[in-house]
Amino acid sequence: MSLLVVGLSHRSAPVSVLERAALSTDAQIKLLQDTVAAEPATEAALLATCNRIELYADVDKFHAGVAELSTLLAQHSGVGLEELTPYLYVHYEDRAVHHLFSVACGLDSMVVGEGQILGQIKDSLATAQDLHTAGRLLNDLFQQALRVGKRAHSETGIDRAGQSLVTFGLEQLAAAADVPAWARGKRALVIGAGSMSSLAAATLARAGVDEVVVANRTFERAERLAQILTEADDNAVTARAVEMSAVPAELTRADVVVSCTGATGLVLTAEAVAQAVEGRTGEPAVAAFTAVQTEAPLPAAGPGDENCPLDLAAVPTGFSVMGEAAVAGMDAATLEQHAAWVAGGTVERPGRRSPEADAELITALAATVATVGRIPERRRPEPPAERPAPFFFLLDLAMPRDIDAAVHRLAGVRLVDIESLAESSADAPMAADVDLVRRIVSDEVAAFGAAQRAAHITPTVVALRTMAADVVAGEIARLDGRLPDLDERQRGEIRQAVHRVVDKLLHAPTVRVKQLAAEPGGAGYADALRTLFDLDPETVASVSRAVDSTDTKDRPA
Repeated sequence: MSLLVVGLSHRSAPVSVLERAALSTDAQIKLLQDTVAAEPATEAALLATCNRIELYADVDKFHAGVAELSTLLAQHSGVGLEELTPYLYVHYEDRAVHHLFSVACGLDSMVVGEGQILGQIKDSLATAQDLHTAGRLLNDLFQQALRVGKRAHSETGIDRAGQSLVTFGLEQLAAAADVPAWARGKRALVIGAGSMSSLAAATLARAGVDEVVVANRTFERAERLAQILTEADDNAVTARAVEMSAVPAELTRADVVVSCTGATGLVLTAEAVAQAVEGRTGEPAVAAFTAVQTEAPLPAAGPGDENCPLDLAAVPTGFSVMGEAAVAGMDAATLEQHAAWVAGGTVERPGRRSPEADAELITALAATVATVGRIPERRRPEPPAERPAPFFFLLDLAMPRDIDAAVHRLAGVRLVDIESLAESSADAPMAADVDLVRRIVSDEVAAFGAAQRAAHITPTVVALRTMAADVVAGEIARLDGRLPDLDERQRGEIRQAVHRVVDKLLHAPTVRVKQLAAEPGGAGYADALRTLFDLDPETVASVSRAVDSTDTKDRPA
């Protein structure tokens, strides 16, 4: 077994990198095909979710495999290899098995114990099977991971350690309030009709919202989800489907918006949300900021400010015109002008970076925006008491993000996205059941390794017994030629006696070699057996191919 996984997740990379590295469906398919076409890999499967991208492969060389898989991830994600490498992690053989089993149990999830990852692992396996990139090793691995995940949820209270990402997101939207009490009477707009959006719609319906409106690029899928919600027995919600073109109008009616699509760009811009707020209140949307900032307040405009490319009147108090927050959303050309203006500044601002340091920062941001198209909003801590009570709630579960993070500036709007969920869940309490799940994972990893090592020697044992049967058949044929006067009963007795002798001689060694091979470091016993009995390598390989073919044929899709 030479299992290798190379990946990145919310634990190893910032959300901005995960967002840029997100793979479209077509890119995922091409990545799998290119992986098995590469020399070190014979099998491949991809686990791509909103907060992780992991490429699994069966490789014959570790270092070459790491280099090839890392390069392929960079090529297909569009993030340069040098930039991506610091965020990648690598697991090999038993450590790779341990990692996937931990992921399947929800131990590595943003919200510990969430169960949706099991469906994502199942989808990953189905994709690899459809593309014929998963062979015996990855089929066994992913199917066992699903069984381990189900066992963890059924035998422990891991579900109490955390909730699904949807539930956790709604809890963050509701702040200190009870979710059903918070949701009661609200109108919800769900953008997208995939698995995450469907889960969000069903959760909102059970929580007690009055209406769920589903918008999707494929209207038929939106209609299907709306029908499922309407016919469900565990809620009394009114549900309907709309075209994506109706989203701006629906925004003015909705109290809660959940978005999770596969779009590569923003689905809801800050301007669209501001217009929706204005449509609800009848007044222009205004920005709301607090005085708790990491940057010094903006000083009054002076003689050196007339050439600043920013509209100083539009910059809110509490944000430095030279800091990160001031440049959020700028295009590359404006950023370059802004960096030049900062570099030429002469006004020192106490308690902040020098103009030279700001110039370097903004130049780096300009390089970033030239690649990704925009500068992500940098949030600042905002005590709830210093903001008006929110009346418009937005939950962004997409990666890359669907909703412009700049909408958090708007008064009366509360936005929860993958980034803020990661921050909120970092200090979430761990249930005692997590330790039980870890023990289950350790036991299952040991059992899986033993089974794989035992399976590795099976073709050699089969080849040995086949060779023994051929020797017996040859000797019986020779005996028939030398003793032609023997009757059939005598021949049968001799044949059975020879077979019993061979079986008894081979029984103990083959049973013992299987036991030894199942132990750590037991892979060499197959080689020893082949050497001792001078077995033909091609005969062993043909047995192995036959076993793999039977396993694949009998395996459910």
